[in-house]
Amino acid sequence: MNQTKGLLYMTSIVVMTMLVFLAGCTSNSRTLPSATGSIYEVVVVADDNIYKDYIQPVMAADMPCLPQMESYFHLSHVTAGQFDDFLKSARNVLIVETSSDTTVKALYSRNRWSQPQAVCRITSPSQEAFGEWWQTCGEQIRDWFVGEEMARAARFLRGSTNKDAREALRNRLDCDMLIPEDYMLIKDTTDLVWCCNSKGSLRRDIIVYRYPYTDASQFTLSALCAKRDEVMGRTVSASVAGSYMGTEYNVFPPQMRSIRPLAAHGYKAQDGSSADYDGWFYGYEIRGLWRIFNGEAMGGPYVSHTRLDPVNGQIVTAEVFIYAAGQKKRNALRQAESILYTLQLPHEREKSSE
Repeated sequence: MNQTKGLLYMTSIVVMTMLVFLAGCTSNSRTLPSATGSIYEVVVVADDNIYKDYIQPVMAADMPCLPQMESYFHLSHVTAGQFDDFLKSARNVLIVETSSDTTVKALYSRNRWSQPQAVCRITSPSQEAFGEWWQTCGEQIRDWFVGEEMARAARFLRGSTNKDAREALRNRLDCDMLIPEDYMLIKDTTDLVWCCNSKGSLRRDIIVYRYPYTDASQFTLSALCAKRDEVMGRTVSASVAGSYMGTEYNVFPPQMRSIRPLAAHGYKAQDGSSADYDGWFYGYEIRGLWRIFNGEAMGGPYVSHTRLDPVNGQIVTAEVFIYAAGQKKRNALRQAESILYTLQLPHEREKSSE
């Protein structure tokens, strides 16, 4: 596939996603059954070759930066003839079918047969055309389903939040985030707020901290990891004296990607533009592994979002990390990660209150 075609395909996906988002804002007069299936499970409706050669390697690929191998999604595969009314109620459905169209098209919809539900229907003139298209757009399809699961988790947060933790975030860091009610506020200082949920055998922690912004060089992977090691090293320790938390760089080195949270909030710069988020409106996600040094053999995955607060001239990092020895961690990490997407900086809080 040449670059022009690839850009056209990606542009069509973005446009369709926007249309579906707008459509999802309207009320649904139908009474739909509750969606079935587990979180991060997708029913795939496709021919055997398409499923095995293209969809499975991408949708069921191993997630990065987890101590055990765990896939992005658990897949259930059926052919078109096996896709009955029972399976149509699944929470996530990916359909691939042939059509008389000359190009590959992807259509996104929500709550078609059940609620909450995410459906992506891809039509292609041939298996070869689909394979070429999937090589460019397959990961975007996967990311869309991940985003749908994250949005569902975030919606549940509004029902019960920890008022003390949110007040600490507002007073100390001039930001807000939907900290769940079952998280306990355990540290509250001028530039750092720490909350923890240690119920059961799995522990989840959220730490939000800030520091002064000086220039763009602070938003590199090495600089952000160095700052993380500095903050976590002096904040988190284990029971052994002299132990401290750090980042694991050898097994799975941290991975960084840019995020555009301001666009999602509809925030506009002072000149009225909404597209210039690559200047001083930085936002980055880092995924990696943490470990305890000079102490117990403890470690696990973490995810952080780092943003620029242009009002206060501060860099704000919100991180979740979990500890679950001997347990699978994908779902717990994803659920905790959804909290990060509720972070609001001062200008976004003002916008949402209008």
